[in-house]
Amino acid sequence: AQVPKHESSIKKLNIKREIVHTNSLRDRLFGKDVMKMDFVPRVAERYNDRFEKKIKEAEELKKMTSVLAKHNRMQREVALEEQLAKSMRLWEAVVEEVPDEEESVLPELNKEMLAEVQAALIPRPPDEVLVDAFGLSITRKDINTLAGLNWLNDEVINFYMNLLIQRGNEQNYPNVYAMNTFFYPKLVASGHSALKRWTRKIDIFAQDIVVVPVHLKMHWCMSIIDFRDKSIRYYDSMGGDNQRCLLSLKKYLEDESLDKKKKPYDTSDWTLECMRNIPQQMNGSDCGVFSCTFAEFICANRQITFSQDDMPYFRSKMVYEILKAKL
Repeated sequence: AQVPKHESSIKKLNIKREIVHTNSLRDRLFGKDVMKMDFVPRVAERYNDRFEKKIKEAEELKKMTSVLAKHNRMQREVALEEQLAKSMRLWEAVVEEVPDEEESVLPELNKEMLAEVQAALIPRPPDEVLVDAFGLSITRKDINTLAGLNWLNDEVINFYMNLLIQRGNEQNYPNVYAMNTFFYPKLVASGHSALKRWTRKIDIFAQDIVVVPVHLKMHWCMSIIDFRDKSIRYYDSMGGDNQRCLLSLKKYLEDESLDKKKKPYDTSDWTLECMRNIPQQMNGSDCGVFSCTFAEFICANRQITFSQDDMPYFRSKMVYEILKAKL
């Protein structure tokens, strides 16, 4: 039989195959970094670098934490100081604006006292003397100027000025001397020379306070010379300004020193002030009571806390104090 041509061609090929023995797993492993001799040192070096870096980061974080803690502490301290300062300012404002409760309470006039006041205000007989003290006599006609909306007269105000002087001799009160109601008109009209003899027996410079009633034709005001803080202040319940009064009283002090002490009196550092933000009268008749009450409060070191609504009370209180010749 005839062999196919293509089979004959295959047989003629003498192909010799060489079999090569290999270990493919080993070869693959040897190709990995893990099998290299420097793998462990390289890994150790890399992780040592990371470890040192983390340590440095931890130290930096610790330092930053300390800085922040100090900063926060300082901030808290500053915040606390600001809060304390704010609280103190608020406290001072409250203390300044709100008068002491005890100080704002007016002494009570009981039924017996008011009965004496009402009896004294009976107008007749007008010339009956109700009290005689300080070389002054107060009649029913005089005391009646404290009734209703009457205007106070010189006798009542001068008697009340003596009550202020008298109380100034008591313990816990400043020493007080008060001029009478005729002092200021004479000072303005004639100066110190017309008043030299008025203080023969008194050293006004040894006083804490000198009270000067000021009568402006139909209106009473009050001036206070305070040697404790070197001030001359003018109190007007109708808000008036009287620089002439302040300057006249300052000049009087200088002239009085030259006359009595034979030496100049330095008033360059004195305060002269027409007082604002003080109680104001709401009518045309209570100026005398306001003026006396200004002086009474100041001579007792009290805050001026009264108002127009208190005037009926102060009128009755003044009647009773004059009757007893004692504040």
